[in-house]
Amino acid sequence: MNIYSPIHQIQFKHHQSIDVKRDDLIDPYISGNKWRKLKYVLEDAANQQKKHLVTFGGAYSNHLLATAAAAARFGFRSTGFVRGEQVENETLLLCMLFGMQLIFVSREAYLNKEALFTLHFKNDEDAYFIDEGGAGRLATKGCAEIITELPQPYTHLFCAAGTGTTAAGLLKGLQQYYPNTQLHVIPVLKGGDFIKDEIAKYHEDLTGLHLHTTYHFGGYAKTTTELLTFMKEFVQKTGLLIDPIYTAKMMYAIYDLQEHRYFKQNDRILALHTGGLNGIWGMKEKIAQILA
Repeated sequence: MNIYSPIHQIQFKHHQSIDVKRDDLIDPYISGNKWRKLKYVLEDAANQQKKHLVTFGGAYSNHLLATAAAAARFGFRSTGFVRGEQVENETLLLCMLFGMQLIFVSREAYLNKEALFTLHFKNDEDAYFIDEGGAGRLATKGCAEIITELPQPYTHLFCAAGTGTTAAGLLKGLQQYYPNTQLHVIPVLKGGDFIKDEIAKYHEDLTGLHLHTTYHFGGYAKTTTELLTFMKEFVQKTGLLIDPIYTAKMMYAIYDLQEHRYFKQNDRILALHTGGLNGIWGMKEKIAQILA
């Protein structure tokens, strides 16, 4: 599959322009870092002659939707364990439309994913386990390839992070091809210092890594009026759609660092748009209030 991920230049308010790697344009549903993470996972499943992808996520999980779409496109069956009570929403509707079977499980049971997989699919020789978010070494391999697509070196590369898998791949790629580029990771969870340990699981050399842990806006899937107002103004000014879970927090971080003169005048800044735009639906009521 040939991917489309151009680099676009944007400028927000009076600040210096930045480039954006548009991984959100790779595919409407297997978009952003989800495609990167699944690329070699799907190859491994096919090599093992597995035909049933089993994975995990929350009710608005972009990973569940990406896996469901990829399964349908490449000839797999798919099952998704959904954390929490049974609900209906736009994301899960699309998952089912792509053929994914959904199994809702309690938050307590969800904590042990391997046990859930064994309980339900120990006798299914076709079943292939994919961790939440597609996390794993194969995922970092796919994410590292992003660096090979850059047409020039940058001073700073920014990405949002939930598990650290994408960041680990980026760091590996940068150290191989552009060792002077600094990687800036914006954890979207409260207490995001743990991301450094997660990255180290996949890539031990943390040279060039910078964590900015104060832009979580309350934690994962949390937001504030300040962030949503920023998101609205950013989208309306640039025409670039971002989501409140990941990419809005990353863009806010870049804007705030620009405000505090973190960068030098000639620095070249690249932001990775990791997709995830379906996260908008999980906050549609709060966004509607900002737009009213």
